[in-house]
Amino acid sequence: MADLETFRAEARAWLEANCPPEMRQPLKPGESLVWGGRREKFAAPGSKLWLERMVAKGWTVPTWPKEYGGAGLSKAEARVLQQEMRALGCRPALTSFGMTMLAPVVMEYGTPEQKAKFLPPIARGEIRWCQGYSEPGSGSDLASLQCAAVRDGDDYVVNGQKIWTSDAHHSDWIFCLVRTNKNGPKHDGISFLLFDMDQPGVKVSPIILISGASDFCQTFFDNVRVPVSHRIGQENAGWTIAKRLLQHEREMLSEGGGSYQARKKRTLAEWARESIGAGPGVLPDADLRDRIVRVEMEQLAYSASLRRSMESAKAGKGPGPETSMFKMVVSEMSKRRADLRVRIAGVQGLGWEGEGFDESDLEATRIWLASKAESIAGGTSEIQRNIIAKRVLGLPGD
Repeated sequence: MADLETFRAEARAWLEANCPPEMRQPLKPGESLVWGGRREKFAAPGSKLWLERMVAKGWTVPTWPKEYGGAGLSKAEARVLQQEMRALGCRPALTSFGMTMLAPVVMEYGTPEQKAKFLPPIARGEIRWCQGYSEPGSGSDLASLQCAAVRDGDDYVVNGQKIWTSDAHHSDWIFCLVRTNKNGPKHDGISFLLFDMDQPGVKVSPIILISGASDFCQTFFDNVRVPVSHRIGQENAGWTIAKRLLQHEREMLSEGGGSYQARKKRTLAEWARESIGAGPGVLPDADLRDRIVRVEMEQLAYSASLRRSMESAKAGKGPGPETSMFKMVVSEMSKRRADLRVRIAGVQGLGWEGEGFDESDLEATRIWLASKAESIAGGTSEIQRNIIAKRVLGLPGD
């Protein structure tokens, strides 16, 4: 324990000396976390320096082995580091699907050569990854996907389409499910490929959402060549890897990608006090107080349960099917929070553009609109309920 307290003191001192002051501030409207990659613009002052310092320390992925860009910290040390970052209000230096979704399966299923090739750039934030899973005809029934990869010498030739590819227009590489065998059970003919998006035959088309954002894309592949050496796992055995990655995705979504605290500027009570012009102290509207307390207590209870589950998972073999419960709960909770914030704002929560609405008003509107998709993205709540029924509660299938 004494060693852990020594580490805590050292970590705190390092963070205080090296985390730029502006990286200890919540995100401003329109500002985003650093996702890395070849097109990263580092719009926030100090964000590039913060990333470079954390990379040099190995603290973007603190528990990874040093040979892959980590710091080799124990799980207990990593928890202390996270606590100290939270205490100082430090933003995550790097957020990426590569770290949270792809790297865990490369660690588990990749060859030594693939680990050496792909993990260090992920730790350094040099490559931004997107996920090539959903297709126009393969949403809930993902295993029915038809995007095909045909072997041609030492390459696969990929043809087909993906949809709802998150941030594909900003990404460098894709981890992609492809069909490599059309005969036999659909789950047994899928392979897991990694390939560069910046090559002939790849076309990306952003989809404009109701919130005005375009976080999702359609992605088309026309005779795209992918080295066989970029296949993770055995040919036609990609479904097992795909399911494992989805568990890591649900874990990431349950945690809010680390972005909630970075984005959070004011509590709902503070929003309400400003909106109705109330002074310091207790809010005068008892019904509003009750609704705010319910939402905030729900958030606190969820965070406590999530931390307990994560501690348990880290002590074992990683995330399990319980991630479906957290993903479903956080999706619904996020919608209720966004809905209450808009209701608090009143007519100011109906703004889309123009005079009369400040940035926080417009942010409230867009978050409310975007929240409607949270129970669909990353696997619908209906899919999560099926997983919970079968794999958590042990109920029989159809």
